[in-house]
Amino acid sequence: MAAARTLNMSEPETPPAPSCSQLFWIFTRIALTSFGGGLSGWLLREFVQNRKWMTQEEFLNGLSISQALPGVNVKNMAVWIGYRLLGWRGAIIGFVGIIVPPAIVIVLLGTLFSSLSRYPLTHVALTGAAAAAVGLSLSMGITAARALPRNAFPIAIMAATFVAVALLHWPLFWVVLAAGFVSVAYAYARAG
Repeated sequence: MAAARTLNMSEPETPPAPSCSQLFWIFTRIALTSFGGGLSGWLLREFVQNRKWMTQEEFLNGLSISQALPGVNVKNMAVWIGYRLLGWRGAIIGFVGIIVPPAIVIVLLGTLFSSLSRYPLTHVALTGAAAAAVGLSLSMGITAARALPRNAFPIAIMAATFVAVALLHWPLFWVVLAAGFVSVAYAYARAG
């Protein structure tokens, strides 16, 4: 009996899955309080670090899939997280929560900023928001890079992708398609 208690104490507790409304409000809050490209960092913090509803590896796998699919990465990620946590209902909730409330706010803010665009402070505020978004994106990139195994192949793929897109200006679609194919083939060969 004492051994059973010790065993239970050493096992990590799995938090209960969120309710539909809880998931909606989490996505809505993240979407309404984030600016620019930093949403992935907020999603990581909320779903992996704070609530522990998924592991960092699961999150980064989902992020990779979301970035490879067409469309907005964060929308893809919200659909993936929602599906992962609550199935098809979660996918719909993730999509609606990350898209609809911010769309309403964007229309309202667009109207407000168009009337305030003649003031220099408006441009300063937008520049500050852009700088914060760059910082959040950089933080997410560093987190993802730390989680990668220190293997020469992923570093070579990353460097080749950077050279092809940033320096040679090759079309992003074809570079991602080729790099994705080579990466999947390499992972398949290693697993087999």
